[in-house]
Order: sequence, then structure tokens, then C-alpha cells
Amino acid sequence: MSDDHASGAISAYGNSLLETPNIDKLADQGMRFNNCFNIVSLCGPSKAAILSGKYSIHNGYMRNGDSFERNQTTFPKLLQQAGYETAIIGKWHLVTQPAGFDYYNVIPFQGKFFDCPMKETGQKWQDRDKGGIIQPGYLTEVITDKAIDWLKNRDKKRPFYLLVHHKAPHEPYHYPERYEELLEDKTIAEPDNFNDSFDGRNHVLANNECRYSKFSYISMPFLKDILPQDMENGTADYKTVSYPIVMKGYHRLVAALDENIGRLMDFVDNSELEKNTIVVYTSDNGWFLGDHGLFNKMWMYEESLHVPLIIRYPGKIKPATMSDDFVSVLDFAPTFLDYAGIKKPVQFQGQSIKPVLSGNTPDDWKSAHFYHYFGQFEVPSHYGIRTNDYKLIYFYEAEQEPKWELYDMKNDPKEMVNLIHNPEYTDIFKNLEILLLAKRKEFEESRICNI
Repeated sequence: MSDDHASGAISAYGNSLLETPNIDKLADQGMRFNNCFNIVSLCGPSKAAILSGKYSIHNGYMRNGDSFERNQTTFPKLLQQAGYETAIIGKWHLVTQPAGFDYYNVIPFQGKFFDCPMKETGQKWQDRDKGGIIQPGYLTEVITDKAIDWLKNRDKKRPFYLLVHHKAPHEPYHYPERYEELLEDKTIAEPDNFNDSFDGRNHVLANNECRYSKFSYISMPFLKDILPQDMENGTADYKTVSYPIVMKGYHRLVAALDENIGRLMDFVDNSELEKNTIVVYTSDNGWFLGDHGLFNKMWMYEESLHVPLIIRYPGKIKPATMSDDFVSVLDFAPTFLDYAGIKKPVQFQGQSIKPVLSGNTPDDWKSAHFYHYFGQFEVPSHYGIRTNDYKLIYFYEAEQEPKWELYDMKNDPKEMVNLIHNPEYTDIFKNLEILLLAKRKEFEESRICNI
């Protein structure tokens, strides 16, 4: 699992700026999902949801900086109880000591790309960004080295589950020197909606700096050393000049990530693990690649909502297949348990996608996805529903209209026209509102979801 890797930054998903041959190879060997969604597009809450199989309001981790309740049921604990040797290496981000793992070696909170401390099983645990022993080298390579070492030294008599969680391509954009020239002479085209004014839509984005979201006010530290000192943020020049710099830095991290995924997969495929090991590639969040003039994630717009998902299982999953079925990060835990022959706990809110992977999607498969972001980083609280044809978002703490945003996903996939006041969509809005409230009740008010 990577961090902040947009589907649009993978060539298997159509990225033309940079080739990702090793991730593409996995897609050629397995199934690629075009509609995998996160339930909250923020690093910590997304990771907590994946581990716990529950929406944020039930697992207790709603915002970055919260503390993950380590006594709650997680799928690694269930696999461990069933005899699997479990391990996590890389980014953790959940503050408290990992539980349910025979081995962990994780970075303190966000960590850093060079000479990052790592907190290993057996050391005295310290929460948040405290503790750890410095590991020399580039973090993406260090994580891969440690993952390969763990695979070499695992208990060969036991089945295993290994989580390899990368920081890349999360900022800051620090990468090995050999990537310094990558894309240097490449012209980075701005998206068609790069200069989105949000007219008739999101008043927060239209009327505020939104420093964690808008290229007009992006303030990543490394930009200060590159941009002209007299260039003020909030200007068109600042936005236009910063965009290609950020895109090149981001994609250089992606290139290094892809290279190391190739290293790990080469080891797996050359050590008699290929036929009997399920390999999953995904990310905790999507990421805006300048769409709507935005970077980062959080908002329930498509580029943030979608995450890549590729799954390979030779002999069980047909190679080079693709699915448009709706799946979510909450489905990961039930799927892993299903393949391991473990019954899903009643509090897990997703469903196994094993039938989809087998090419037998049930007739009653989900057709709507519920999302809920709890306000942080100058992004207001909002929840919404995504169906095949429409998206409805409700900014429930908004002081100004429109509080609702309604998009026709078939005719307006870039989400440029808010249809909430269009009389032709009145009935559609009413039906979506009913569905949204029903899904919120199902996923957030259910009493079976006790920690």
C-alpha cells in the first residue's frame, strides 16, 4: 500500500506522463478495479478503516492525530489467531503501538524519506513521532529491503500476511539523486479544469485560501527554495509555476515506488511464492493531480475518492481482467478473511470481493458508496453518496448555500456543474437524499458496530 497514490498516476489506469511498468505488470497478471473508493480520504482514518473494517465513527479514528484503539478487532488479529504469521513494515500513522502483528517495523507518524527512524518489535514503544532507530538510506528502498528480509526469515511452516506500507508518494518530494532529471524536460499539461472557479458550487473553495488544497496557495517547504522570492501566493503566476514543479516531484516518488515494487515482486516470483500468494496493490487515498486547481485529497471529488486496486492470484484470478464493480477499502478485510477461510465478524461493514475476483459478481452487488469526511485541514465536514450515475454531497456545517452538490457522473465526470437547483433533477435529488440518509443510518448509526 502506498500513500496518496492517485489512480491517474499509474500508466495501467491511463497515465501518459510516466510509465509504471511494475504496477502495470501486476495488472496484467490479475484484476484491476476502476471503482475502488475510500470511505474517508485522509491517511490515518483511511488506514484505520482498512484495519478495523469499520467506518471512522465506529473505529474511533476520525482525524489525523487521533489515537487508534488497539484493543479493537482487526483483520491482522484474526489472521494471527488462525495461525498466520503477520507483519507490517513501513508507514503506520495510527499513533498507538501496532497490535495483531508477530512483527512490526514502522516509521514514526509521517517519518522522512532519508535516514528515517523506525520502531521495531522488541524496542520500547513510544507513541506518535517519538522513538525509533535511524535506518540509513532512502525510505522506499529501506522498507522494501526489510520486507524482503522478513520474507526470507519468516517461519516457513506457517502461512503469512505481510503489509508493506510505503510513505511514497506522499510529500515532501525527496527522492534519490538518480531521479533528479526524470521529467525535467517534460511539459506538464494543466488539466482542463485547472482554473476552476467553483461557481455555483463549493463556496469554501471559491472564497477561501484552502492552503492544504489549492495550488494558488500551496506552501510545501521545498517550493520556497525554487520559486522566485517576489512571487506571491494567491496569484495566477504562483499557481501556474508551482504546478509542474509539484507534479514532477510527485511522479519521481512514484517512479521510485514502482521500481521497488518490482524488486519485491521479483523476490516473490523467484522464491516459490508466486503461485500460492495473493498480491494486492492499493493506496490509502486518491490525490488531485491539479484537477479543479487542487492538490492533496480530502474532498469527495472523484480524484480523491478513487484509489487504485490491483489483485493478483495465479490460477484463481484471471489475468489482465478489469472490473467496474463498486468496491471500497472496507471490503479488504472481509476479502482477506474469506480467502483464509475465516468467518467475517459481524462488526465488519464491508463484504468479500472474492466472487467479483472469480468473475461471478452477485446480482445484488452494491450500487452505491457512502463517504464521510470529518473537517480538518481547512476542508469542511461533509458526507455523500456515489452511485453509477450520480453523486450527492452534503456540507453539513456550511453557513452558506449551496450546502448540497449534485453531479451527473455520466454527463459531467469532471464535476463542474452543480445540479442541485436544476428543476429537471428535483426528483433525482430527492431519491438520492433518501438513499444517502439510509446509507448513513446503515453504516454510522448501526448498533452492531461496537469496538
